Parts: sequence; structure tokens; C-alpha cells
Amino acid sequence: MARPDIREEMGKLAANRRRFGYRRLGVLLERKGMVMNHIGARKAKGPGDLLQGGALYRLYREEGLSVRRRRGRKRARGSRPPMPEALRPNQRWSLDFVSDTFGASRRFRILAVNGDCCRENLGLVADTSISGARAARELDAMVRLHGKPVSIVSESPMAAPLVRAPLATGPSSPARRS
Repeated sequence: MARPDIREEMGKLAANRRRFGYRRLGVLLERKGMVMNHIGARKAKGPGDLLQGGALYRLYREEGLSVRRRRGRKRARGSRPPMPEALRPNQRWSLDFVSDTFGASRRFRILAVNGDCCRENLGLVADTSISGARAARELDAMVRLHGKPVSIVSESPMAAPLVRAPLATGPSSPARRS
């Protein structure tokens, strides 16, 4: 049976270093002079005295200190078909948010809306903060000026709600209120 001081010390080390496994915790315990062999606990005899993993791993598991495995990064499965080219005006608009800083470290954002067919810049909206309601109002204004696009695309996750929301089509449908 292992000494309670080793259990306690291992618990303290694991609380401070959550991502350390039993082997790295064992090295830290060795540095403090607490060494485990295959039978139980003993004092370290010297700097070359190695740790046997069996007893330490058993204690590590009994104390519930196991590090949970991180899930891998989600990747797209397969390949996407290429996006068809826009052949006429208002077939597809592209949205993008761009940000930069002024000299005094003040950030500002720009909402850029481009027509993909003619590569025409339909509008730029610059401000220190652009809310979703403001972006929707600006898009509605661009629709009244240029007509309603067939589709809107964006790579920005911030623009996703704008892309999914229906646009006003002019006098026949009510404009958004914000």
C-alpha cells in the first residue's frame, strides 16, 4: 500500500498541472524525493533512481486523475464541388468583414460587399463596431440600390446570420426594423 503523503502530493501536482499524465507527475515526485517501485513507495537513493510505472499508474487511476483525451479537430469530409461562376449581375454577392487598427490602437471594422460577376464593390461600411442589425440595414439599402441577389456567400462566421436571413425586396415586402 502506498503512503498517503504520495497520494496527497500527486493530487496537489495534478491540480496545478491538469494536462500532465502519470509519467510527468512521476518525474515531479522523483524531484521531490518520492519514488515508487513496483511494490510501493520508497525514498529516492540518488538522481539516477528510476520510477517504476505500475504502482504509480495504479495510484493515478485510483485517485481519478486521468487526463481526458482531446478530440481531434473537425475537418470537412470529402471535397466540395467548386462554386459555379457568377455569369450575370446580382447572381451572387460576397460579404467579408475586415478589421484594422488606428495608430492609437483603436480597432475599426469594414463590411465589404462585392458583386462576383463584375467584381464590383457594391458597398463598404466602416465603423468601430458593426452590429448585426446595422449590417442588415446596410444590406437592405444595397438591395434597394442594386436589386436583390440570387445568393450571398461569406467565409466569415460572423456574417452567417446575415447570409441566412431573407433580404427585403423593395416596396412589396416590409423592410427590417432595428
